[in-house]
Amino acid sequence: MLSFAPTFYKVMKKEKIAILDLGTNTFNLLLAEVSPIGQRIFFSTKIPVKIGMGGINEGLITQEARERALKAVHQYHNIIEEYGISKVFAYGTSAFRNATNGRALGDEIQRRFNIPVEIIDGEQEALYIYHGVHEALNLGKEVSLIMDIGGGSVEMIIGNNENIFWKKSFEIGAQRLLDNFQKHDPILPSELSKLNKYLTDALTPLDVAVNKFKPVTLIGSSGTFDTLSNIYCEKYNLNYKQIYPEFPLNLEFFLDLHGKMKWMNRAERVNIPGMLEMRADMMVVACSLIEYVILKYNLKHIRVSAYSLKEGMVSLYQKQTFGTLRITA
Repeated sequence: MLSFAPTFYKVMKKEKIAILDLGTNTFNLLLAEVSPIGQRIFFSTKIPVKIGMGGINEGLITQEARERALKAVHQYHNIIEEYGISKVFAYGTSAFRNATNGRALGDEIQRRFNIPVEIIDGEQEALYIYHGVHEALNLGKEVSLIMDIGGGSVEMIIGNNENIFWKKSFEIGAQRLLDNFQKHDPILPSELSKLNKYLTDALTPLDVAVNKFKPVTLIGSSGTFDTLSNIYCEKYNLNYKQIYPEFPLNLEFFLDLHGKMKWMNRAERVNIPGMLEMRADMMVVACSLIEYVILKYNLKHIRVSAYSLKEGMVSLYQKQTFGTLRITA
């Protein structure tokens, strides 16, 4: 069989696709080549559009945010055309599905750039995230809690390498938490107390699921977790790319970092080696959520997946197109 590999690769069907993950904080573009044997990501970038800023808790995408969104998609449209890709998938998440003008922005993107925007619900988002994490990590038989912190929503998935046991999207993303609970910088102890009380009430469905399935490891994906790993790599002089697609982080480091960082002001947070400036505003509330989940559910380990929604969509497309899909929700 191996002796026929060169011929097989020449005749094997391949497709190039573009995935736009239009998140509440960040618009992501990923270009990939898919084939019967898997997928190859050959381009990936992100722009901090922050379409939730100034209106997410009022159910509105502001005019300024709309202009930032259109500018970002215009840049992505040019890149997609440069690569000659005609198969484009765009997904709007929390800000799009909750804003009264979210569908109008999606329609305008399609009208201007001929890119249809599918506004997905939280259950779909959680499913795509799981497939991205599954592509990046060997989850094994042990049950894990997967968490993806966006600006508008947080997806929680409990599963292992074979199955998703439970999944749910909570509209408690970092932009919402920042707007509602961090009125001072540094955050006040009273604000942290109110945030923790809110999380206790908001995450009640997760309590039930954790008690039933008993995950032992927290797996994080997307911005906050990427940044935490960045900081870890800077601290220990590790090469990110050599460890990809699982990024390094450990529980002790996270808890120590957050214990110090939550009392810092923005300028001090920005100066932490490895901190991305675009993450500095929301880092305290996002990490407070992570800490709450770790301590509340007595999780023993933490892992970071380099892949999330957009990579999950590539994986699903490849499996569905070439008939290799096995895992279902």
